[in-house]
Amino acid sequence: MMDGEAQQPETASAAGEPTASRGLLHRYWFDIPLWKRIAPALLLGILAGLALGEDAEHVRWIGDIFVRLTRMLVAPLVFFTITTVVIALGDPRKLGSLGARTLGLFVFTAGLAATLGLTIALLLQPGIGVDVAGATPTAIRSSTALGDQLLGIIPLNPVKALAEGDMLAMIFFAMVFAIGVLAMGPRGQPLADLLGLASEAMIHLIRFVIEVAPFGVFGLVAAAVGINGLGVFVNISLLAAGVAGGCLILTLLMQPLLIRLLTGLPGTAFLRGTLDAMLVAFSTSSSSASLPVEISVAQNNLGIGKPILSSVLPIGVSIARDGTAMYVAMLSIFATQALGATLQPLDLVLVVAVSTLIALSSPPVPSSALFMMAAVLSVVGIDDAQSAIIVGFILPFDRILDMMRTVPNVISNLTNATIVAHWSREIDADIFRRSPVE
Repeated sequence: MMDGEAQQPETASAAGEPTASRGLLHRYWFDIPLWKRIAPALLLGILAGLALGEDAEHVRWIGDIFVRLTRMLVAPLVFFTITTVVIALGDPRKLGSLGARTLGLFVFTAGLAATLGLTIALLLQPGIGVDVAGATPTAIRSSTALGDQLLGIIPLNPVKALAEGDMLAMIFFAMVFAIGVLAMGPRGQPLADLLGLASEAMIHLIRFVIEVAPFGVFGLVAAAVGINGLGVFVNISLLAAGVAGGCLILTLLMQPLLIRLLTGLPGTAFLRGTLDAMLVAFSTSSSSASLPVEISVAQNNLGIGKPILSSVLPIGVSIARDGTAMYVAMLSIFATQALGATLQPLDLVLVVAVSTLIALSSPPVPSSALFMMAAVLSVVGIDDAQSAIIVGFILPFDRILDMMRTVPNVISNLTNATIVAHWSREIDADIFRRSPVE
């Protein structure tokens, strides 16, 4: 009994310590917004790089851990997210009143945005002169005939394509596999649910890996600054300017122009009516969090009918990714420029096409576009190791870029909902044209 009584407080203490530690860990780490943890890591990395010079290369292994974790997620993330999106969009119960024209509209606007991002990057050339620590100039694979490239999309061995990160082949198989699941009808529902759970698990894994980001940022930035000096930030500024310009063009020019051309309604009234949604999108960096405001402005300011509110807008939260498409295409060109790769015209077409597809299936997780970018780079011959280095290089600055590109994501959803409402005669033009109630 004495021994038992003596051990009791010790057991209680042992049980209490993890609870206290867990509370402190949440208070001083997990409860702090990610950008507030990355910012000091970025500053410390700059200072360490300036102080250590080329010796900062010795701390790069800290960043390499983050890079390897990133590489680990890319292939399964792409496979599961694409299968899940195709199954969701192919299920008539979830599509509701959405038809082929509506889905085509989402694809069309995302393709325009990707083309815009590629064009801006080619004009600004933000990646020229960047020497990313750990990355070496990359030779693009030798050009092959168009027929051979199309045949290469069909994998002889899907498992091998997944293991080797052959993204085009893997995307093709993921889409075909999802169609097969849909063809099974009700019997395929358990498998569809399993794929959905796998996709959700990958999203959680991204969140776990992002928690390591501040340490990775420190190691990668310290090595980059130690080797290249502060000049690396000039190119980041140019990239950020390109993203900001692209978001402004998408939001203030392209979306109102589409409204005018496809509905005959004034684009200025559309911008005025969606201002609240823009502000919420920018502040939250989340399309999902913006949905309640989107529904409110769509109904009260744009005069969109409830059938469209209940079908197009919820689906659009998952696939309206014009800002993401623009960003992924721009970032892919930035990466190829930084790696010294020269793209052929067919490569540029592939960048736009895959950026569009990847954007439409991008999960609703901050910075997920960075993880999905490897799928675009792989189709032009850049391996996942160097793609992951680019991810680590960009990640410290991605928070503000994420805020900017969420705005055109949300506005494109409202644009497409307005156009579909016009097609379906589910819009009150008088409400649309009037100024929002103060």
